[in-house]
Amino acid sequence: MRTVPHPALPGVLPGADSPPAQQPGGMATAHPPEHPHIVVHSPALDGSRRVTSGEETLGIASHVDDVAELLRLADLYVTDVESSDLVEWQGGGPEDWPGLHEHHEHHEHRGE
Repeated sequence: MRTVPHPALPGVLPGADSPPAQQPGGMATAHPPEHPHIVVHSPALDGSRRVTSGEETLGIASHVDDVAELLRLADLYVTDVESSDLVEWQGGGPEDWPGLHEHHEHHEHRGE
């Protein structure tokens, strides 16, 4: 896997201290206005899920702990992967890791 540097994010433990960003009107925010779009994609037939940050594929996860590790390797220290607003879960949430057997049963019940 290849790591990608990213700016400090809310819910992320930054590698270096940075001053808070300013909102219009002079109010400080706890994070920069721009951050990568992290997506955990829909499960594949084997239950694995691709994890991306913007256009970059960070890796393939087969458990929520794998997602946290992929983000850590990309210098994104998300403190709570399961409930962070930084992570978009597609095709199911952090508890959804169906395997091939579950996909097969689902298609049989639908008549496919």
